[in-house]
Amino acid sequence: MSLAARLEQLGRPLVEEQLAHPTVAGIAKGDLAEPVFRSWLEQDYLFLLDYVRVFSRLAWQAPAAHLGDLVDLAHGTFHDELSLHRELAAEFDADLDGAVKGEPCTKYTAFLLDSAANYADGLAALYPCMWGYSTLGAILATNPPADPRYRRWIDTYADPGFAALTARCAQMLDEAGGHNAEELFLTGMHHELAFWDVCPDRASAAEA
Repeated sequence: MSLAARLEQLGRPLVEEQLAHPTVAGIAKGDLAEPVFRSWLEQDYLFLLDYVRVFSRLAWQAPAAHLGDLVDLAHGTFHDELSLHRELAAEFDADLDGAVKGEPCTKYTAFLLDSAANYADGLAALYPCMWGYSTLGAILATNPPADPRYRRWIDTYADPGFAALTARCAQMLDEAGGHNAEELFLTGMHHELAFWDVCPDRASAAEA
């Protein structure tokens, strides 16, 4: 079994926990309260900005065979994923420019940026986001919600192109190896789960 496959096996129970999380369940049904998703979108926007920095830091260390992939991932995240994110955020009236990191976002991005100081560690730490969202997207797309906004979010991560990027990340992870991969991957998976906890103060203020 490859390293990535072993990590995915370890991470599957945490994907199931994400599917049961009220935020994810609300997206799946299309009935998530708008203030909750608005707050989540603001946090995810700030996360993605640092995710670009993680890819860039890894690209600086990458072997030649991986360099182009990481540059492309940084470019695609910044120009394509963030562009789609802004379009969706506008539909929910999210305040991306005024957003401030909550505790889950702060802890997760710090973990990723610190892990990226070592090439193999950084790949293991970021894989939960790539694989987790690709897996969630594929599962949620089997029974998409009626609300087109939530369906559009699901379609982004259920897209075959995103699955292909995830598969390439898995291949790079296998090639890089690393002694701390399991610990870093599981830590990242726990950060992924915690990220769905939307600040209740922000959501309540939006509803008021």
